[in-house]
Amino acid sequence: MSQGVGVVGLYVRDQDEALQFYVGKLGFRVHTDARNGDYRWLTVQHPDQPSFQLGLFAPQPPALDAATAQTVREIVAKGAMPPLVLIVDDCCAAYERMRARGVEFTQEPVDRYGAVDAGFRDPSGNGWKMIEARRG
Repeated sequence: MSQGVGVVGLYVRDQDEALQFYVGKLGFRVHTDARNGDYRWLTVQHPDQPSFQLGLFAPQPPALDAATAQTVREIVAKGAMPPLVLIVDDCCAAYERMRARGVEFTQEPVDRYGAVDAGFRDPSGNGWKMIEARRG
């Protein structure tokens, strides 16, 4: 039997804005974009991980009531959600490439703990750590 995590959800303030960021600036590709009334199931994939999807979900009914959805939007905007991690082959090169595409970094590449890492946030406030894969 094969099992595993297929989709991890991320709350975003605007799905179109998130789609533009994740596809246009980070190089992900759309996996699913389906609507059911006001609800939109939107997932993207990193091109090197075709079996894993990142869900870009709006905090809204029916998943959340209106008051909870507003609270979640405020928490995400403050950068209070746990960071996500993007593994890259060369952190400095990825940093330069992504900066050229308009990604705003909160931390330039730093060599520490035996790896190079940098930090950025998506337009909704979700924090990312970009970490260079260790060799050998």
